[in-house]
Amino acid sequence: MARDLAAWGATVVSGLARGIDTAAHEGALDASGRTVAVLGSGLDRTYPAENERLAGRITSAGAVVSEFALGTPPLPEHFPRRNRVIAGWSRAVVIVEAAARSGALNTARCAADEGRDVLAVPGHPTQPASAGTNQLIRDGAGLVRSAIDVAQELGIAPPAAAAKTPTDPLLGALAGDAPATLEELRDRSGLETGALLARLTDLELRDVIRRLPGPLFVRHHQVR
Repeated sequence: MARDLAAWGATVVSGLARGIDTAAHEGALDASGRTVAVLGSGLDRTYPAENERLAGRITSAGAVVSEFALGTPPLPEHFPRRNRVIAGWSRAVVIVEAAARSGALNTARCAADEGRDVLAVPGHPTQPASAGTNQLIRDGAGLVRSAIDVAQELGIAPPAAAAKTPTDPLLGALAGDAPATLEELRDRSGLETGALLARLTDLELRDVIRRLPGPLFVRHHQVR
């Protein structure tokens, strides 16, 4: 998502943390786009330490910033302040994953208080990491399925090719996070049962999808 948005002209602002923050910065860099990392420590105390090289890459395509003095360690109480800066500098905040209690929700609250758009990626209701994002959507946050949804909120025009729906009806039917049954895939894709089974077998052999007990089917990259 960050790669696409950066390629379309957006600046990606995140917190250099492990996981989604790192992926957001790397996605923007992969697109030769702009990205800003906001630290919860002094500029000479990169946290986490393994992202020091990433911070160096970011300085060549944007900025690494902090409101804390040099030498300030990454204490837990600093990160809500860091999240406030992230929210304040952004036109829209996208929450990709969030447990029922998490720092990401703190960022969402800051964004709402600042009058920024709050967007969230839905997840399966049984996944704890999706509890916060699902609640945000229920409370009125914009639902994000792809970078195109974010671009529309920001008034960015993605390339015409990016706005097209997936050409493969089965992969389009498996675009969400939740595993799908054979019946659900048949209804979503419009494929007859025989053609659907043949296509599922082909994609499974190519390691594009995974068959789970049930049977359920899921895109390979969604399996944890």
